Amino acid sequence: MSKKIIKKNKALTQAVESKVLNGTSEKAHRFNVRWLLVFYDICIYAVVSFLLLMVYEDVVVSTIGNSVMIAIIGLVAIFSMRFVFDIYRQIWRYGGIQSYIRLLICDACGFVLFLVLELIFPVEKILIVKILAISCINLLGALALRMIYRYAYKCGTQNSIVGVVLFKILRFFGGKSLDIQAKTDVQLIKIAIVGAGRVGTGLAEELINNKNASYVPRCFIDINEDKVGRKIHGINILSQEQATFKLLQDYEVQEIVFAVPQLDAEKRKELFDYYSQSGCKIKVYDYPLVENETNKGKRHIREFDIEELLFRKQLDVVDEAVVEYYKNKRILITGGGGSIGSELCRQIAKMGPEKLVILDICENGAYDVQQELKMAYGDKLDIQIEIVSVCNKTGLERVFKEHEPHIVLNAAAHKHVPLMEHNCVEAVENNVFGTLNTVEMSEKYGVERLIMVSTDKAVNPTNVMGATKRVCEMIVGAYSQKESRTTYSATRFGNVLGSAGSVIPLFKKQIARGGPITITDKRIVRYFMTIPEASQLVLKSGAMAENGELFVLDMGKPIKIIELAENMIRLSGMEPYNDIEIIETGLRPGEKLYEETLVNSDLEKTASSSIFIEREKPVSINEMNAKLSVLRTAVETGDDNAVKEALKVVVPTFKTPEEVNRNASEAKEMKNAVTV
Repeated sequence: MSKKIIKKNKALTQAVESKVLNGTSEKAHRFNVRWLLVFYDICIYAVVSFLLLMVYEDVVVSTIGNSVMIAIIGLVAIFSMRFVFDIYRQIWRYGGIQSYIRLLICDACGFVLFLVLELIFPVEKILIVKILAISCINLLGALALRMIYRYAYKCGTQNSIVGVVLFKILRFFGGKSLDIQAKTDVQLIKIAIVGAGRVGTGLAEELINNKNASYVPRCFIDINEDKVGRKIHGINILSQEQATFKLLQDYEVQEIVFAVPQLDAEKRKELFDYYSQSGCKIKVYDYPLVENETNKGKRHIREFDIEELLFRKQLDVVDEAVVEYYKNKRILITGGGGSIGSELCRQIAKMGPEKLVILDICENGAYDVQQELKMAYGDKLDIQIEIVSVCNKTGLERVFKEHEPHIVLNAAAHKHVPLMEHNCVEAVENNVFGTLNTVEMSEKYGVERLIMVSTDKAVNPTNVMGATKRVCEMIVGAYSQKESRTTYSATRFGNVLGSAGSVIPLFKKQIARGGPITITDKRIVRYFMTIPEASQLVLKSGAMAENGELFVLDMGKPIKIIELAENMIRLSGMEPYNDIEIIETGLRPGEKLYEETLVNSDLEKTASSSIFIEREKPVSINEMNAKLSVLRTAVETGDDNAVKEALKVVVPTFKTPEEVNRNASEAKEMKNAVTV
């Protein structure tokens, strides 16, 4: 054996031995601390017994023996109960109110046992009041000892005179092996906590108690006048007026953490706009946006997620009726590996379907969502993956025949606007004829309901992608007039934050690279919603559909993209235009300055306050077939320009971007746009 191998084996052996010895040392330390506490408790009991049994009254020497016997009976009674109740297994530095209540109940039981033993044993009886006094004062001493220990442990890490004194006291009484490390403020990120309520104070206490915490609270900021000027855990509570940027600098605050989860959207935006000018990084103490088994139900300090830049209450439209509708159904999702499709899969999986069939031409996306759902649900969820294009009618028919779905969610589509401008043939083949294939298969195999995912770009489209989606809406409307068991509907919504192809991932990459952020036009505005919101809207509207509806979401006011970019830079702890530049690159092919959500204003309300129905006269089947024939002929030429011209014939509202952008300043969407 070579010297290198021998040396390596020796090092490994030493490491293992060290680990074992350290583990043994830790166990010995815990054992020693536990018995040290027993010793201190016995000392307290001995002092209390001595004072009440021998000093409180002038006891003659002949009764000393009796007093000692009574003291021993009390010792046995009280400490036997403490061992029965596992009092000495409690780690008191982390003990909550329940730990102190348990000690109180334990000593109450010890008092009763004290009375019983005192009656049984042949000793001179003493007053019950004196036994009660011994038990209560001893309990008070035990509680005080633990509270002082916990306070000293909490504050012994502070870089102050008090902290140093408490640290030395702990070392003296707890032993040199006591697991406490003094941390200096230099090692920690100093934060100001906005909100001195239950959540904010809970965060401060957690940071103070956790020796591994990376943060140290320097001050609270709150609007409650009853709290301002006071202290919590020794931390000052300031009003918003007092917490000037200069004062925050004096406190050496590096990050400002929002700990006010119930704050309304308008006030939240106001606070964000204000503190983002402080030069401090803005974070939030809240539940994670995406929960899993490890973080479920746990708040933590995290970055402001991009969805929260909307500063509006996110919609949650799924209710028991919706869940009941999808439960125990066989559900097919086309485009199931995409941004919207995969979220539809997650939402459906929660509802307990009989079978979930994920159909996509892209194997990677379908595989990813399959593995995610398998890890979350295991054998409780029947998932089938079908790698088939919706353009492949033969393959699509095989899927319908094999799985016999009750519900079809059609999310398969090419959605990237500039790319489709240069791939018109593919856009029509996939979006239009792929949807037609899905509709025909649903009709043929008796699907209960088909729900088509549409977009606001279908309203007065200025690009090929939007025009193809408008044709898809027309197909669904036309087939809804046929006498069949299938119910048809379409759901239209705006841009989805964080989806593939959206501006958000692009901005994130550009910021990570150090900039610049590129924006097509600083005037541009868009409607936005989150992926869960969009998916829930599709499911809710699909469940309430009767036949032929075109559902539209009230998405509030459109957002200025320039403001979105600026806030993303601020969230990264940098200043727009100073640290990272924002430059215009010019509108892309087919792009307009604003999007619309409605073809007209003839809206019908539904049971959901955020969902409306746009009523329009659908085209007849014969007219639809004629339109599809025009498109089919154009596609067969393989000429993108011919296809684009055919779309203009089929979709009368199809305009050029120049026509729309010319009068964009007069559009209500541009006038109503808000900053984020």
